[in-house]
Amino acid sequence: MKASVVRAYGKGFELAEHVDIAEPIGREVLVEVKASGLCHTDELASKFPMGAEPPVVLGHEVAGVVTAVGPGVSELAVGDHVVGCLVQNCGVCERCVAGRPWLCARTDPNMRAADQPPRLSENGVPFAPAWGLGGFAQQVLIHENQLAKVPDEIGWAQAALLGCGVVTGAGAVLNTADVQPSDTVVVIGVGGVGLNALNGAVTAGAATIIAIDIADEKLERATHFGATHVINSTTCDPVEEVRRITGGGADAVFDFVGIKPVTQQALRMLGPGGGLYLIGVLDPSSVIEVSPVELLSTRGRIVGVFMGSTTAKRDIPLYAKLYLEGRFKLDELVSREISLSQIDEGYAMLKDPTVARVVITDLS
Repeated sequence: MKASVVRAYGKGFELAEHVDIAEPIGREVLVEVKASGLCHTDELASKFPMGAEPPVVLGHEVAGVVTAVGPGVSELAVGDHVVGCLVQNCGVCERCVAGRPWLCARTDPNMRAADQPPRLSENGVPFAPAWGLGGFAQQVLIHENQLAKVPDEIGWAQAALLGCGVVTGAGAVLNTADVQPSDTVVVIGVGGVGLNALNGAVTAGAATIIAIDIADEKLERATHFGATHVINSTTCDPVEEVRRITGGGADAVFDFVGIKPVTQQALRMLGPGGGLYLIGVLDPSSVIEVSPVELLSTRGRIVGVFMGSTTAKRDIPLYAKLYLEGRFKLDELVSREISLSQIDEGYAMLKDPTVARVVITDLS
């Protein structure tokens, strides 16, 4: 089969024509890929060590149809439409059975053991499918714990985005922050994932939804996704503006940028008892300064968010259902569709502020 391979950090994505994929064993599911989204995490992983060592097949926003299942698979069948999710979990530990699979510390059950043949190889050289997925390929072999079934009616490009961008953005609002109808919400950075936080805030019925960015094109799109107010942080003091709009600070602020100056501003936007939710990481070395006295006096909190505190088998079908009912925007997220050989070009497209998400839909 064809797959896009990262053979060395910083060398880009190379289309390999003859990658071998194994037959499913145990609880593995073989999926014919129909769409695979481009996420900035994969771009970073192609350049820096992030737990996916080359040679590796990246791609974690993947949707397709089941073509074969291992003998231990019980939840999926051939012909099912499925979406992969980055959340690896064992399904049996205390955190998993308590409904918190995003906190599971065991990823080994989702992968093959060292003494088993590799899922992917080329001329006998094993490749790693990043984070158990490896969606930049014509086929994927994934443990059923990392797959969620979706309705056949949903388009492939829209379905692919459900596995990461949608669950991360909307989940941060609905799951992690548990936003309520009376709450005031601020979303900083309204790219592809931030737009899904707006989706989540609208779904939650938040009273006030403020979008902040430096690009007017993104802010215009944010109003279409439900923002009640927009702030271009290059033209005013965003902290003062948020406090003016909210009358003293927000209940929940979501930082999808992840650089120190922005995060420090986000912290100052909180109202009494408010929460700052950290999702984006543009600068992995970034640190923030926190005054314990100030946090105590405002009863504020800072929360790191991983994958929107997602339970994939519950949340992904839910968002698909809301989309099919016209209550959740996905079509507007798909700005460009490309082929498997155009991944580097696709990431260049994402630098355009008018582009929300890029999805591989041509796997030929």
